[in-house]
Amino acid sequence: MTFRLKSITGHKARAGLAALALALSSTVALAADKLQYFTWSGYELPDFNKSFLAAHPDGVEATIFGDDDDAFTKVKAGFRPDIAHPCYDKVARWNKEGLLQPIDTKRIKNWDSIFPVFKNLPDLQAGDGKVWMVPWDWGNTSILYRTDLVKSPEASWNLLWDKQYAGRMATIDAVHDTPIVAALLAGVNPFDMTPAEMDKVAEKLREQRPLLSSYTTDMTSVEQALASGQLVAAMTWNASATSLKKQGVPVEFMKPKEGMLTWACGFVMLKDAKNVDLAYDFINSRLDADSGKFLIQSYGYGSSLSTAFAGVSKEELDKLQLPADPDVMLKSTIFTGPMKQNDDMAKMFEKVKAGG
Repeated sequence: MTFRLKSITGHKARAGLAALALALSSTVALAADKLQYFTWSGYELPDFNKSFLAAHPDGVEATIFGDDDDAFTKVKAGFRPDIAHPCYDKVARWNKEGLLQPIDTKRIKNWDSIFPVFKNLPDLQAGDGKVWMVPWDWGNTSILYRTDLVKSPEASWNLLWDKQYAGRMATIDAVHDTPIVAALLAGVNPFDMTPAEMDKVAEKLREQRPLLSSYTTDMTSVEQALASGQLVAAMTWNASATSLKKQGVPVEFMKPKEGMLTWACGFVMLKDAKNVDLAYDFINSRLDADSGKFLIQSYGYGSSLSTAFAGVSKEELDKLQLPADPDVMLKSTIFTGPMKQNDDMAKMFEKVKAGG
């Protein structure tokens, strides 16, 4: 809102300034009444929280982050939304910094519909019926490749280290994605490693660096490059596979023999959230079965809700390579949990990307 002051005198000036102060205070009040939501690109869509918007039209303002390391850094530096949307493996880190307040599950109307495998994750429990994060979405990280340009590849993460495709591959620029895969290929536990084991991971990443077109979290650009043939393979999430298949691009989302990565994310409430009641309304709206169904059908990600899966046919789930029971997926994939050496791994990854 822009205010342009004219030169006025006397009581007219005082009246004008009073009106200005009232307008400014009203603007601040309106801004304060909006829920501040910090999330990934694509998760701000109104389709995910229809009942919230029906009760609070124009009641949410979303700010986008690139990945949840970026989100953590911004919040730690002082940015204060009401709700944020990190993934499970980062929750303990946010909590350690004193950034979160517990969420009362008694105020979460569909809490009982969340799959137990997500409700019972250890770092989520805050005691006395409270949790640090309400699980909402889960999915996979794997290799998406052009079936017409990469003929019958071995089902292995090693494809992203294949020299014959140098310059035509991309990987995700996040410590909980590419370095974890490098650790798996190096025979190292990605979630707890010695300095010597981290050196092995660094060496594996150095082998890959000259073969890559880019490290990125911009999945739109990756999808465009795969569609054009500029890229033949890339590390992506389910949504990219779903999007390109809908466009008729010949791609396959690989099931590597070493295991896809599986992640789970959800909603946390910041310790000094100004709109707590709105935050609960928002979370409850996101836990409507229709919201989870939209997530499954639009992005190919899993909802944390059994009720959302009940609204999607088995045929459609099979096409999305998505089992209705996440326990089935977790038995054959690598679940991305907290990394004990996260900060050291992040520094090493940055060094490798820079050529070190």
